Amino acid sequence: MDQQAKGEFEADRTVEPGCDMGDGVTAGHYRFDKRFQGDLDATSVVHMLAVGTDVPGSAAYVAIERVAGTLQGRAGHFFLQHNGIMDRGAATLLLTIVPDSGGGELRGITGRMAIDITQGKHFYTLDYRLAAASSPPAE
Repeated sequence: MDQQAKGEFEADRTVEPGCDMGDGVTAGHYRFDKRFQGDLDATSVVHMLAVGTDVPGSAAYVAIERVAGTLQGRAGHFFLQHNGIMDRGAATLLLTIVPDSGGGELRGITGRMAIDITQGKHFYTLDYRLAAASSPPAE
């Protein structure tokens, strides 16, 4: 990626009604309202579905997040797709900017975000590229 943005964020979590997955299994549904500071001055709303297993330390979540604000002086918005896995305590997390989801001055943005939680504080690193938006196909 060509550019990098770093900073902190705060997140407030709300428990939403669970989602029926069949056979008496319910996925947890959570909403997060975030406030980013630093190179990304923005707010976001995240909707997350999470499931655990009978094996301690094994779980997964998926989420969609809409980020709106200013990224290093460019105003706009984009969506992130989250994919988190806990495999018997070993965590992996991938946050990817949804292709063609950027708007405003962030049209054409691509990239990935990393999240680090240290001593109760949330930090982000966004590696991204801003390319000229492609034109929609001619009809």
